[in-house]
Amino acid sequence: MSRDAFTIEPLPRLQDLPPCEETGSTFEENAIQKALHFGAYSPGLVFAEDSGLEVDSLRGEPGVYSARYAGPNATDEENNRLLLSRLGDSTDRSARFVCVIALVQDAALVQTFRGSVEGEILSAPRGEHGFGYDPLFYFPPFGCSFGEIPREKKQTVSHRGAALEQLRAFLQQSR
Repeated sequence: MSRDAFTIEPLPRLQDLPPCEETGSTFEENAIQKALHFGAYSPGLVFAEDSGLEVDSLRGEPGVYSARYAGPNATDEENNRLLLSRLGDSTDRSARFVCVIALVQDAALVQTFRGSVEGEILSAPRGEHGFGYDPLFYFPPFGCSFGEIPREKKQTVSHRGAALEQLRAFLQQSR
Protein backbone atom coordinates (compact mmCIF):
# COMPACT_ATOMS: atom_id res chain seq x y z
CA MET A 1 0.00 0.00 0.00
CA SER A 2 1.42 3.41 -0.90
CA ARG A 3 2.06 6.20 1.57
CA ASP A 4 -0.70 8.14 -0.23
CA ALA A 5 -3.40 5.67 0.76
CA PHE A 6 -4.92 8.02 3.34
CA THR A 7 -6.65 11.32 2.92
CA ILE A 8 -6.65 13.84 5.75
CA GLU A 9 -9.47 16.36 5.63
CA PRO A 10 -10.25 19.20 8.02
CA LEU A 11 -13.41 18.86 10.06
CA PRO A 12 -16.32 20.46 8.21
CA ARG A 13 -17.15 23.89 9.64
CA LEU A 14 -14.28 23.64 12.12
CA GLN A 15 -14.23 27.42 12.57
CA ASP A 16 -17.88 27.29 13.71
CA LEU A 17 -17.32 24.67 16.41
CA PRO A 18 -16.82 25.61 20.05
CA PRO A 19 -13.17 25.48 21.10
CA CYS A 20 -11.92 22.69 23.31
CA GLU A 21 -10.57 23.70 26.70
CA GLU A 22 -7.16 22.21 27.29
CA THR A 23 -7.21 21.33 30.97
CA GLY A 24 -4.90 18.33 30.95
CA SER A 25 -1.56 18.23 32.71
CA THR A 26 0.09 16.11 29.97
CA PHE A 27 0.28 16.23 26.19
CA GLU A 28 -1.61 12.93 26.14
CA GLU A 29 -4.50 14.28 28.22
CA ASN A 30 -4.85 17.40 26.08
CA ALA A 31 -4.63 15.51 22.78
CA ILE A 32 -7.30 13.07 23.98
CA GLN A 33 -9.54 15.92 25.19
CA LYS A 34 -9.30 17.65 21.81
CA ALA A 35 -9.82 14.49 19.77
CA LEU A 36 -12.89 13.47 21.81
CA HIS A 37 -14.26 17.00 21.69
CA PHE A 38 -13.96 17.35 17.92
CA GLY A 39 -14.74 13.68 17.30
CA ALA A 40 -18.24 14.32 18.64
CA TYR A 41 -18.84 16.48 15.56
CA SER A 42 -17.82 13.94 12.96
CA PRO A 43 -18.41 10.22 12.43
CA GLY A 44 -15.46 7.97 11.76
CA LEU A 45 -11.83 8.61 12.55
CA VAL A 46 -10.72 11.97 13.93
CA PHE A 47 -7.32 12.89 15.32
CA ALA A 48 -5.98 15.85 17.25
CA GLU A 49 -2.59 16.66 18.66
CA ASP A 50 -0.93 18.50 21.50
CA SER A 51 2.71 19.40 21.46
CA GLY A 52 5.35 21.52 23.11
CA LEU A 53 8.78 21.73 24.68
CA GLU A 54 10.00 19.95 27.81
CA VAL A 55 13.16 21.14 29.56
CA ASP A 56 14.67 18.67 32.03
CA SER A 57 16.16 21.14 34.53
CA LEU A 58 12.78 22.92 34.69
CA ARG A 59 11.00 19.67 35.57
CA GLY A 60 9.38 19.49 32.13
CA GLU A 61 8.40 23.15 31.77
CA PRO A 62 7.04 24.74 29.71
CA GLY A 63 5.29 21.46 28.76
CA VAL A 64 1.58 21.79 28.03
CA TYR A 65 1.92 25.54 28.59
CA SER A 66 4.51 25.97 25.81
CA ALA A 67 2.38 28.29 23.65
CA ARG A 68 1.28 30.38 26.64
CA TYR A 69 4.31 30.06 28.91
CA ALA A 70 4.65 33.81 29.46
CA GLY A 71 0.87 34.34 29.53
CA PRO A 72 -2.27 33.69 27.47
CA ASN A 73 -1.37 36.07 24.62
CA ALA A 74 2.41 35.82 24.85
CA THR A 75 4.55 36.13 21.74
CA ASP A 76 7.23 33.61 20.80
CA GLU A 77 9.84 36.17 21.86
CA GLU A 78 8.22 36.59 25.30
CA ASN A 79 8.03 32.81 25.80
CA ASN A 80 11.67 32.43 24.76
CA ARG A 81 12.78 35.24 27.07
CA LEU A 82 10.97 33.65 30.04
CA LEU A 83 12.46 30.24 29.27
CA LEU A 84 15.99 31.67 29.20
CA SER A 85 15.33 33.61 32.41
CA ARG A 86 14.11 30.50 34.24
CA LEU A 87 17.03 28.45 32.95
CA GLY A 88 19.53 31.06 34.14
CA ASP A 89 23.02 29.60 34.35
CA SER A 90 21.84 25.99 34.51
CA THR A 91 24.35 23.60 32.97
CA ASP A 92 21.66 20.99 32.26
CA ARG A 93 20.01 22.36 29.15
CA SER A 94 18.67 19.06 27.81
CA ALA A 95 15.23 19.36 26.26
CA ARG A 96 12.87 17.77 23.80
CA PHE A 97 10.02 18.71 21.55
CA VAL A 98 7.07 16.34 22.10
CA CYS A 99 3.95 15.71 20.06
CA VAL A 100 1.09 13.40 21.02
CA ILE A 101 -1.64 12.54 18.55
CA ALA A 102 -4.89 11.03 19.83
CA LEU A 103 -7.04 9.03 17.41
CA VAL A 104 -10.74 8.60 18.12
CA GLN A 105 -13.49 6.81 16.28
CA ASP A 106 -17.15 7.55 16.90
CA ALA A 107 -16.19 9.56 20.02
CA ALA A 108 -14.14 6.72 21.59
CA LEU A 109 -10.38 6.76 22.04
CA VAL A 110 -8.60 4.30 19.75
CA GLN A 111 -4.94 5.02 20.53
CA THR A 112 -2.32 7.71 21.10
CA PHE A 113 0.97 8.19 19.26
CA ARG A 114 3.97 10.02 20.72
CA GLY A 115 6.90 11.53 18.85
CA SER A 116 9.83 13.43 20.28
CA VAL A 117 13.14 14.94 19.25
CA GLU A 118 15.99 15.48 21.72
CA GLY A 119 18.19 18.55 21.89
CA GLU A 120 19.49 21.33 24.10
CA ILE A 121 18.46 24.88 24.88
CA LEU A 122 20.92 27.53 23.69
CA SER A 123 21.73 30.61 25.76
CA ALA A 124 20.47 32.92 22.97
CA PRO A 125 18.25 32.51 19.89
CA ARG A 126 19.88 31.59 16.59
CA GLY A 127 18.27 31.61 13.17
CA GLU A 128 15.22 33.04 11.47
CA HIS A 129 13.44 29.83 10.48
CA GLY A 130 10.63 28.05 12.28
CA PHE A 131 8.55 29.42 15.12
CA GLY A 132 8.15 29.15 18.86
CA TYR A 133 11.24 27.77 20.55
CA ASP A 134 12.98 26.72 17.30
CA PRO A 135 15.70 29.43 17.53
CA LEU A 136 16.64 28.20 21.03
CA PHE A 137 16.48 24.46 20.28
CA TYR A 138 19.93 23.13 19.36
CA PHE A 139 19.84 19.77 17.55
CA PRO A 140 23.28 18.11 17.88
CA PRO A 141 23.01 15.84 14.79
CA PHE A 142 22.54 18.94 12.60
CA GLY A 143 25.01 21.07 14.58
CA CYS A 144 22.64 24.03 14.71
CA SER A 145 19.33 25.26 16.06
CA PHE A 146 15.99 24.43 14.46
CA GLY A 147 15.81 28.15 13.72
CA GLU A 148 18.85 27.86 11.46
CA ILE A 149 17.52 25.14 9.15
CA PRO A 150 14.83 25.19 6.49
CA ARG A 151 11.45 23.67 7.33
CA GLU A 152 11.98 20.76 4.95
CA LYS A 153 15.12 19.63 6.79
CA LYS A 154 13.49 20.05 10.21
CA GLN A 155 10.54 17.91 9.09
CA THR A 156 12.87 14.95 8.54
CA VAL A 157 13.39 14.69 12.32
CA SER A 158 10.35 16.50 13.71
CA HIS A 159 8.34 15.33 16.71
CA ARG A 160 5.11 15.86 14.75
CA GLY A 161 6.45 13.90 11.82
CA ALA A 162 7.39 11.01 14.11
CA ALA A 163 3.93 10.93 15.72
CA LEU A 164 2.22 11.17 12.30
CA GLU A 165 4.35 8.31 10.97
CA GLN A 166 3.22 6.13 13.89
CA LEU A 167 -0.40 7.06 13.16
CA ARG A 168 0.07 6.28 9.46
CA ALA A 169 1.64 2.89 10.24
CA PHE A 170 -1.18 2.05 12.67
CA LEU A 171 -3.85 2.93 10.13
CA GLN A 172 -2.10 0.98 7.42
CA GLN A 173 -1.79 -2.06 9.71
CA SER A 174 -5.46 -1.76 10.74
CA ARG A 175 -6.74 -2.05 7.19
